[in-house]
Amino acid sequence: QVQLVESGGGSVQAGGSLRLSCAASGRTFSQNSMAWYRQAPGKARDIVASITLRGRTWYAESVKGRFTISRDNAKNTVSLQMNSLKPDDTAVYYCNKFPTSLSDYWGQGTQVTVSS
Repeated sequence: QVQLVESGGGSVQAGGSLRLSCAASGRTFSQNSMAWYRQAPGKARDIVASITLRGRTWYAESVKGRFTISRDNAKNTVSLQMNSLKPDDTAVYYCNKFPTSLSDYWGQGTQVTVSS
């Protein structure tokens, strides 16, 4: 059974930092690249950052230089360090494998709210 449990969200002021964590079930994590996605109100879910099994990373232009994705293969966790947060970063953040398909399970996500 697939498990994806995101945590670490909260409310911060612009310029602040948050660290998100995701615990993924073994099979999902150990066989795939992983990514963080986000969905702002009224918008589609978009990818924010990804990391391969070997640790190669990719970032959306909007977060490059501010966010850092990492994974701990021993603990089956993937994290997202978010610095210099902006109001536009407000969204529900999800982790999942990359890429995903229409039938993939999604966790509950974690809410990030950035006030100006």
